[in-house]
Amino acid sequence: MRSLPFYRELLQPLGWHRVGEAEGERGETICYLSGPGSSIGLREAQTPSEGGYDRYRVGLHHLCLEAPSRFAVDERAEWLQTQQGVEIESGPEEYSYIPGYYALFFYDPDGIKLEIVHVPGLAA
Repeated sequence: MRSLPFYRELLQPLGWHRVGEAEGERGETICYLSGPGSSIGLREAQTPSEGGYDRYRVGLHHLCLEAPSRFAVDERAEWLQTQQGVEIESGPEEYSYIPGYYALFFYDPDGIKLEIVHVPGLAA
């Protein structure tokens, strides 16, 4: 599962430390990464896709992950660029969604858009 190492390394500094496995309904292995109040399940594709991931088709547009501080957002941006060579869509910077909304937008190895955000007063 090519995305598992990426997600483990991406999420560990954000407090995601547990990885568990379960058998899926087709007998495949699902890896669950767990963090503060959330889990993400990863599995290898069971059917071939036509082209790359398209966030404007039915399904997930993007996944937003909470960071405990602006420093954590900046640190993950640095890691993504220098250690992973990941395409950064925008940020890290403050956005006008709500006061203090500081975020980074980027893509995982499969082209799924991700966001890491810190909002003062909302961090878990």
